[in-house]
Amino acid sequence: MATVTVLSGPERRRRWGAAEKAHIVSESLAPGATVAAVARRHDVHPNLLHWWRRQARRAAAGSDHGGFVPVRIAPVESSRPAKAGEVDAVVIEVQLVNGVVLRVPEGAAADRAAQLASALSGWAR
Repeated sequence: MATVTVLSGPERRRRWGAAEKAHIVSESLAPGATVAAVARRHDVHPNLLHWWRRQARRAAAGSDHGGFVPVRIAPVESSRPAKAGEVDAVVIEVQLVNGVVLRVPEGAAADRAAQLASALSGWAR
């Protein structure tokens, strides 16, 4: 006769519905919430919750490759008043939906532009 081992507890290969995932992800995005605490509360591995959050962020952006945003080109003389001691003129100014304004001065290095792109992608949540 063969020995049989019976494992009790939740099934390890669970299936989560879209509504359940959305609820857990929204809970993890609440102010003051941590991924570890939310994952523990729902008996989900934190890595899986991070994966769901990335998927939700991509879905909110419209595609995996980003998307287009409206751009308004303002006349150079009205972009903003110069402050005392300021040497570089602002040539690129981006105002995000949340009110944050990012400025790249004339003659900025490529790494500065990369910082801008990184900041923009970070705020796209």
